[in-house]
Amino acid sequence: MMSLPFYQRHHDHYDRAYRHKALQSTVSQYQKETKNKSAVYAQGSTAYARGSSAYRHASAADFSLESSAAYSHGSSAHHLESAAYSYGSTAYDHAAAQSKRSAAYSLDSEALSKSSAAYSHGSESINKLAAAYRLGSEAYSLGLKDSNLMIEDQSYKMSPKAKRAKQNLVSEDKENEAIDYSVPIFTGREVSISGITDTEEERIKESAAYIARRNLFATGEGVSVKKVAKSASEEEHHEKKSRKVAIRESAERMALKKTLEDTQAFHKKLNQDKLLHPPEFVIEPHSHTIWEKQNVKFHCTVAGWPAPRVTWYKNNVPIDVQAHPGKYTIANRYGLHSLEISTCDFDDIAQYRASAMNVKGEISAYASLVVKRYKGDIDASHLHAGTFSMPLSLGVTPHGFASRFEIKFIDKFDVTFGREGETMSLGCTVVISPDIKRFKPDIEWYRNGVLITPSKWVQMHWTGERASLTLTHANKEDEGLYTLRVVMGEYYEEYSGYVFVRDADAEIPGAPGAPLDVQCLDANKDYVIVSWKQPAVDGGNPILGYFIDRCEVGTTHWTQCNETPVKFARFPVTGLIEGRSYIFRVRAVNKAGVSLPSRVSEPVAALDPSDRARLRSHPSAPWTGQIIVTEEEPAEGVVPGPPTDLQVIEATKNYVVLSWKPPGQRGHEGIMYFVEKCVAGTEDWQRVNTEIPVKSPRFAVFDLSEGKSYCFRVRCCNSAGIGEPSEATEATVVDDKLDIPKPPGRIIPTRNTDTSVVVTWTEPPDAKELVGYYIESSVVGSGHWEPCNNNPVKGTRFICHGLVNGEKYIFRVRAVNAAGLSEFSQDSEPIEVQAAIGGGLLHAAPSPPYDITVLESVRDSMVLGWKQPKAIGGTEITGYYVNYREVIGGVPGKWREANIKAVTERAYRIENLKENTVYQFQVAAANLAGVGTPSLPSKPFKCEEWTIAVPGPPHDVTYTEVRKDSLVLLWKEPVYTGRSPIAGYYIDMKETEAKEEHWRSVNEKPLQKKYLKIAGLTEGVSYVFRVRATNQAGVGRPSDPCDPVVAETRPGTKEVVVNVDDDGVISLNFECDQMTPNSKFVWSKNYEPIEDDSRLDIDTKGGKSKAIFKDLGEDDLGIYSCVVTDTDGVSSGYTIDEEEMKRLLALSHEHKFPTIPLASELAVEILEKGEVRFWLQAEKLSGNAKANFVFNDKEIFNGEKYKMKVDQHTGLVEMIMDKLEDKDEGTYTFQLQDGKATNQSSLVLIGDVFKKLRDEAEFQKKEWHRKQGPHFVDQLGWEVTDECNVMLKCKVANIKKETHIVWYKDDREIMVDEEHDFKDGVCTLLISEFSKKDTGIYEVILKDDRGKDISELKLTDTAFADLMNEVCRRIALSATDLKIQSTAEGIRLYSFVTYYVEDLRVGWVHNDTQIRFTDRVKTGVTGEQIWLQINEPTPQDKGKYTMELFDGKTGHKKTVDLSGQAFDEAFAEFQRLKQAAIAEKNRARVLGGLPDVVTIQEGKALNLSCTVWGDPTPEVSWLKNEKSFVSDANCILRFESGKNVSFTISAVSTLDSGKYSLVVKNKYGTETSDVTVIVISVSGQTDTAKHVVSIPGQSQNNVTVPKKKKATTTSKPQQEKKDIKPHVDEIIATEETPDSKEIPAVEKEIPAVEKDTKSNQHTAKKTHGKAAATIP
Repeated sequence: MMSLPFYQRHHDHYDRAYRHKALQSTVSQYQKETKNKSAVYAQGSTAYARGSSAYRHASAADFSLESSAAYSHGSSAHHLESAAYSYGSTAYDHAAAQSKRSAAYSLDSEALSKSSAAYSHGSESINKLAAAYRLGSEAYSLGLKDSNLMIEDQSYKMSPKAKRAKQNLVSEDKENEAIDYSVPIFTGREVSISGITDTEEERIKESAAYIARRNLFATGEGVSVKKVAKSASEEEHHEKKSRKVAIRESAERMALKKTLEDTQAFHKKLNQDKLLHPPEFVIEPHSHTIWEKQNVKFHCTVAGWPAPRVTWYKNNVPIDVQAHPGKYTIANRYGLHSLEISTCDFDDIAQYRASAMNVKGEISAYASLVVKRYKGDIDASHLHAGTFSMPLSLGVTPHGFASRFEIKFIDKFDVTFGREGETMSLGCTVVISPDIKRFKPDIEWYRNGVLITPSKWVQMHWTGERASLTLTHANKEDEGLYTLRVVMGEYYEEYSGYVFVRDADAEIPGAPGAPLDVQCLDANKDYVIVSWKQPAVDGGNPILGYFIDRCEVGTTHWTQCNETPVKFARFPVTGLIEGRSYIFRVRAVNKAGVSLPSRVSEPVAALDPSDRARLRSHPSAPWTGQIIVTEEEPAEGVVPGPPTDLQVIEATKNYVVLSWKPPGQRGHEGIMYFVEKCVAGTEDWQRVNTEIPVKSPRFAVFDLSEGKSYCFRVRCCNSAGIGEPSEATEATVVDDKLDIPKPPGRIIPTRNTDTSVVVTWTEPPDAKELVGYYIESSVVGSGHWEPCNNNPVKGTRFICHGLVNGEKYIFRVRAVNAAGLSEFSQDSEPIEVQAAIGGGLLHAAPSPPYDITVLESVRDSMVLGWKQPKAIGGTEITGYYVNYREVIGGVPGKWREANIKAVTERAYRIENLKENTVYQFQVAAANLAGVGTPSLPSKPFKCEEWTIAVPGPPHDVTYTEVRKDSLVLLWKEPVYTGRSPIAGYYIDMKETEAKEEHWRSVNEKPLQKKYLKIAGLTEGVSYVFRVRATNQAGVGRPSDPCDPVVAETRPGTKEVVVNVDDDGVISLNFECDQMTPNSKFVWSKNYEPIEDDSRLDIDTKGGKSKAIFKDLGEDDLGIYSCVVTDTDGVSSGYTIDEEEMKRLLALSHEHKFPTIPLASELAVEILEKGEVRFWLQAEKLSGNAKANFVFNDKEIFNGEKYKMKVDQHTGLVEMIMDKLEDKDEGTYTFQLQDGKATNQSSLVLIGDVFKKLRDEAEFQKKEWHRKQGPHFVDQLGWEVTDECNVMLKCKVANIKKETHIVWYKDDREIMVDEEHDFKDGVCTLLISEFSKKDTGIYEVILKDDRGKDISELKLTDTAFADLMNEVCRRIALSATDLKIQSTAEGIRLYSFVTYYVEDLRVGWVHNDTQIRFTDRVKTGVTGEQIWLQINEPTPQDKGKYTMELFDGKTGHKKTVDLSGQAFDEAFAEFQRLKQAAIAEKNRARVLGGLPDVVTIQEGKALNLSCTVWGDPTPEVSWLKNEKSFVSDANCILRFESGKNVSFTISAVSTLDSGKYSLVVKNKYGTETSDVTVIVISVSGQTDTAKHVVSIPGQSQNNVTVPKKKKATTTSKPQQEKKDIKPHVDEIIATEETPDSKEIPAVEKEIPAVEKDTKSNQHTAKKTHGKAAATIP
């Protein structure tokens, strides 16, 4: 089993009466009387049950119209009135089973009484009977909590449905159930009711009757009458009724009538008003002026429930009608009260008062009566008789006396302390003089200025001498200032005393005090708001919330209204039943448990406000039972329109209260409402009250998510259907709109009495709806705080009573509103509890004043001046007393008092002196301790008229703000100004010890001011000062010197400091640590006392004082000085000039409206996933910093679309949106608030800026999704390598082993030699010797099971041109320096490049002139060599040659100098090569070579032939085995035509074997061609292979062996080669490839073989993970 919550443990439940006292609620005051008379109702119920049974029997027998219409239950011929009666009779028959149900008859006993007479009076009485039972049955149904016979409440509304023929009776159990909020914290005692309880009559009040009658008239059901003709059979049956039956029925009717009359008599005593409100005058009585002997009548109309009792008074004396028969007539007819006075005379002139009283209070209205005589004579006898018989025109008081009364209070009540639940009494004896027996005073009691009326809680008594007020059951609501006012006519006196009521002892230790001042606000049909005040005592633990309980008036069953504690001190209670009254109470809960319940609220009826107002303004007249019936055709119902003026009137964390006005279109039928809600920004409307529609135009919505925004709307409904919804409210945030107030400030305690202290404070800033303040006190060092008040006080001042004399206390204050209690203020300075006067210290009288001087003298008066005593006695001087005496002949006379009342100034005019008489004077100072010793007599002064033209001496010369090099001198203007106004002042000064002739003037020009700051003093020197006044006549006599003063800055001296606080308040601050208990801070402006407090507030606390400017302006410019009294001259000043004022105002504005400094303004960025992030950063934020986010001037909130965050530590404020839509275009604003500091930053996203940001966000979102698989980090690009090849490369990421890469060109896959390993995350494609054929669109695709990514590179048009430019640039950079090479044709200049492309443009320049190419001078490219060929060079070809390579953007140059020795050597080499070429061309040679080896069979013929060439024709010779061989018969040698050579042997023999050599020779060279002949014998002895050589004409075998040819060339250039010494790097001949022995040593580094031309196919290579490929 789970343990109970802490607030359920050890809790005693309260479900009977108020607290633990035997107090009954207001509306149950007749309960005991009801119990005593319950037997009467039991008898009546039994009798009535028998009667109803008999009539049901008679109905079954088909009685006549009178009986059947009244009593029958089942007859089909009966109408609704008989149904109503049978319904009521059934109910009463059920009531007869239990006597306690008899109270149901109490609703309208008068109607029931009339219904009993209906049995014998025909159909007219039936109408009354039906209506009566209609009301009776309805009232009965209101009283039954378990009945199923409740009529549907909707049928009572004004609707066309009421005019239909049939009435539907629907069970309404839900409405009649006792709705308990079952929380184990508080469980009310369940009252089991099977019928009518003995307290039922307490609940059947005027509100229920009003609802019943209103519904009856509105519906008209059950009261329609249809005439039915009596048939002859009915009359015959009536005549045949037995006498026995008739007698029985008559007896039962009589018994029932007697019972109903008794019931009616009893219920006349009952309070039949459910609404319980005090009386009020609808029409007040008017004053009258009449002639003597006439009659007069005063009228008034009074409203109130219970019905008020009206008493008439004459001059506050009740009018006794019996004592003056025929004189007065008092009448009351349906609330219209009248007083008629017959035959008026002068004795009737008086003030008349109508006093209306009920249990809720008393109210009076006054009117005067004036009686005139025709002749206007006044009977003097009436004046002496003491009666009011004088015409009012004489201006007498209402009591007839022109003199005022003297009212005294003796035996007065003092400050009173009590505890909740106790009985407290306040009393005071009143003595009024003169004592007039016939006139009684009005005794009025007030609490906190509000008039108190008698009630069950307050009783007031007046014995004629003593007034008393008794609190029968004290509560904290009774705490306050009580004032007794005694009124005699227009004059009154008051006496006041404070009453403190402390909390009762908690039944659970640590539980909080009870809440107080429970009130019901905004009551309606089924709804009321309950408010209360929080207690001052929380039991040591914070209050977690409050429980609200309700109780239906007339029962003792308390039901808890809220399941969980609420913190807000207002709570809407719903689910009330219309027409019933309720009372409420509140309990506080903390960690320890639940408090005692509060005092119950005043009863409140669940009624529509219009019904409530109608009842108060028009009290109900007695029910006559007559109903006017008209027949109308049923009308169709009207669907109501939408409600109007829907608004949120209150919003807290727990609930939202809605208010609206009913629609204009609603038909004649009552309407109800359905409330709907939806989250702001959506259209998902949900119905809140799904089961039961509400009747009131108010509704409290619970179960809302804190912090979310909601919109609300309302629909109307009736029997015709549900109407259209109202307009939705603005978005409402579920949060407390009312903040808990901040702590009060500046807690200042001051002494009051020996047991009390006055505490003042300042209201907290930005306080809203303050209820008041709680003050607590603590003895210094104890750490224990006690509340000084238990009912919140308004204002910022309170007297804390009950303190211990001599103890030191500190105080603190907290503010209260409905949201809760503020934090405590800072503790005040300690203060000792002593009486304000004397302060508990022993003071001495001041010392004597001194330096008495005459300031002015006239013929009969003299003005004296003097200096303040040097010792003031520990407290401030309150005044001075002056004495004077005559001096005649040097002999002084007797001292006389010049003033009886002390004078506060140090100048005084003594009047009534004798001219030309010599006087002496003395002055005594006084303080709280008394009058001090008088001063020594002054020197004699003669009283004579001063006639001098110059002014008299200034006086009261003092100094202040003494420093080491300056002081401020002050004085007062002369009393005697001379014959012209004073024009200024001169100040003189000297050192104290200096002689009189050392006086020197401080100022050259007269001063207009009466103060001067004197600078340039010498530190440590003592000075004295005096002042002279001047006018047009000249300079007057100097004043007496001031007291000596030493120029020094004393240790601890402090200056006035200007300060601007966080609220921008400008203040001057002065601090003093040398104060005595009676020291005070005195502020002045321009050294004049500050009397106008409209510009400045002075705040003093302890040793610190502050002058606070309310609104610093030009009027505040000046010098501000602060002097601390009762110290040794502690003072300081501060000057505020225009420049200083501007500085302070600027600083104030900065503090008042502080700005949060921003490290960065509002910016926007796109996050990785495509989210849009708005952010700004403040330099610093506190933990209380808040941010509001605004879009297009409308606040937006954290939700699905917006993710908002404020990081107080870093100052970062950000908002993230998942995506941007078209509707998000606009202005975004971040508003920051940190305490008082604010700032905001906006960002405008519209037009192209917004579109660009949105496109970027969408792109980034796609990028994020792309990067979830293999993707490109760097897209496909190109670079040109050092070898001038083009490499396509890209960087990839998120690659795994299964990832594939595929290359494409123009949608055709490029075959890759090897797979990529992605080791370094870079993929490359190498294209060697890039050219135009490689143009196209290249793509590379990454793909695996997670997805694929594509990167494309277009190498066409401009992109291809850019790439070729780079290739050309790299080729141009790879070009070697120009070199010179001699050839057989001429001189060649050349340079090698990596490779050559056609896009690389080549130009040649000779001596800065562009070369024009001809057959002699031409250029070309051979492989990687770029050359310029100069054939048959001449001296004109000398000079500087430049090769220009242009890559499309820039040119690259290579230069060589072909002149001087370089040209000579090249030319010489050219000549040599040319000769060598000629020699090589013309030398002798064998063109058709002989075979190397010839193998032939012996005996065969051998024929060898070849062709030789040479110019000149060469010589031919043969050698055999290196020996000369000539032709013979066996071997024929021929040489024909200079070119054909033949060798023929007709038959070879072995002797012919050998090596034969053909030698051809001319002048250019010799060449030898060898052939080896091998002859094989026929016997085959040789192992050599046989070869038959074919001889022309024969078939011969030829054997071929490798042939070696030797050629010898002799030329002159070759012989001269050794003598050439070239001066160039290399000279290379390429026309012919010379023998290695013939190439000079300097040219060996040049390759002899040109590079092969590359094919148009590309070769793919792979090096270190880089792929190579062949391009088809």
